[in-house]
Amino acid sequence: MVKDPELLKQLLKEGNILPMEEMLEIAKKKGRLVIGIPKELSFQERRVALVPEAVSFLVANGHDVRVERGAGESSKFSDREYSEAGAELCPSNREIFECDIILKVTPASEEEVDLMKGNQTLISALQLSIQPKSILQKLIEKKVTAIAWDYIRDEQGVFPVVRTMGEIAGTTSVLIAGELLSSFNEGKGIMLGGIAGVQPTEVVVLGAGTVGEFATRAAMGLGASVKVFDNSLSRLRRLQNDLGSRIFTSVLQPKVLAKSIMRADVVIGAIRSPLGRTPCVVSEEMVENMKEGSVIVDVSIDQGGCFETSRVTNHNNPTFVKHGVVHYCVPNIASRVPRTASFALSNIFSPILMDMGESGGCLDLIRNDHGFRSGVYIYRGILVSEVLGRVFDLKYKDIDLLMMGLKG
Repeated sequence: MVKDPELLKQLLKEGNILPMEEMLEIAKKKGRLVIGIPKELSFQERRVALVPEAVSFLVANGHDVRVERGAGESSKFSDREYSEAGAELCPSNREIFECDIILKVTPASEEEVDLMKGNQTLISALQLSIQPKSILQKLIEKKVTAIAWDYIRDEQGVFPVVRTMGEIAGTTSVLIAGELLSSFNEGKGIMLGGIAGVQPTEVVVLGAGTVGEFATRAAMGLGASVKVFDNSLSRLRRLQNDLGSRIFTSVLQPKVLAKSIMRADVVIGAIRSPLGRTPCVVSEEMVENMKEGSVIVDVSIDQGGCFETSRVTNHNNPTFVKHGVVHYCVPNIASRVPRTASFALSNIFSPILMDMGESGGCLDLIRNDHGFRSGVYIYRGILVSEVLGRVFDLKYKDIDLLMMGLKG
């Protein structure tokens, strides 16, 4: 260590000594995030974006996390747990929406956007059906960077949050069907599964995506006889390979489908549409021909449903009976198991926030991470989503070209 002040100045001037400690301090300040977790106000939304364990991890790495009081109560996380994890508890959402980064499960409401000071980052779901043009325009006016977590990709090109929520919905749909088959729930009074000497329950799964795969896994695990329908042979083939079992699979051929549904005890609707409404593949006539007390769980109801007889229900009144068939048509099944779903979300959001801090902030991560960039729909007040631009007749720019311009 050089003790002579004059010699030290000379060495610094010549570039022979680098002020390492000062550089580390600057880097630490640059990457420090101030993250706000508000209480979810959407109808029957019980999930929370970060669990106390995730908060503790982020705080230990130098980040500030502010949590609105009661934000985790619906998921059975107390304010005390968040406080002990190092979070700053805020009495209202006003302080939360002043944070640099706001992390939500559901899209921000107009009232919540009004609380934002501007030049911030909003990470939440993007739901076209409930995303009014006025909210987008306010986010643009406030030069907010808005990221849809359901469009963020991982290193394999998969949408991790969508897949994880699909896994939960698929597994939970079979557990729900098992409850509804009980005679105390207007069902047939049978057990979902199979035991020695008794014919196994017959389950039909519509869709071979993530929801369909995990519904099939859960039903097979209980011992049910499962048939899977999908219009994509590649998805059906992948499903069989992933399951390691040659189960019955078929394309959506009307006669084969009608025959299978007529014999089924449970039908799970797990068909997804990339854009727009889910195709309605089960007619009312097919439902009429189902056995008395059979169960339909329409996981696709948030996109319109794939049964002609479906209509939206909620967690308080989840079922109705039509043509003697019990229908369960609740959107957002993951909120039925909010604690599990919250842990799943935290497992995805925590590494993203850590990467954000190490990159120097959200904008730097957008520039450097293509998977994270795919979730951005507003960049510093510029609409960069072609879909939203066309739907709402707003001007938009290509984010990749925007990034190239910034690098240039």
